[in-house]
Amino acid sequence: MDLSNLKPAEGSIKTRKRIGRGPGSGLGGTSTRGHKGAKQRSGYSKKIGFEGGQMPLQRRVPKFGFKNINRVEYKAINLDTIQKLAEVKNLQKVGVDDFIAAGFVSANQLVKVLGNGTLTAKLDVQAHAFSKTAVAAIEAVGGQVVKL
Repeated sequence: MDLSNLKPAEGSIKTRKRIGRGPGSGLGGTSTRGHKGAKQRSGYSKKIGFEGGQMPLQRRVPKFGFKNINRVEYKAINLDTIQKLAEVKNLQKVGVDDFIAAGFVSANQLVKVLGNGTLTAKLDVQAHAFSKTAVAAIEAVGGQVVKL
């Protein structure tokens, strides 16, 4: 075996269709595009969503609602989750870095603490936002709320 007798696998190489090279080739004339119409012309490209002239779906269905460009998206974390995290890692201060390390949020997400569940440990909690019930529950056990 040497480089002089290497051949590609049987059936793996196909010859290219040479269209528009005269009637003798069998692929001249219309060049495999058929007779007349937009698809036969040069420069034809079907528009996205085109349905043959029928009113396309994106124009049949009405528009509704709006996107608020000023919306701030928070990742919600409940008090019971914070309580478990503090117990497992033996923390007195719980911040966004601890949530990221635990895998609750990604680095670029904002955190809002919600008041679901009970908090028994005295904790200093740091987050971007707090619900009123969460603030009340944290301060009830002697903890501190720090808004970032």
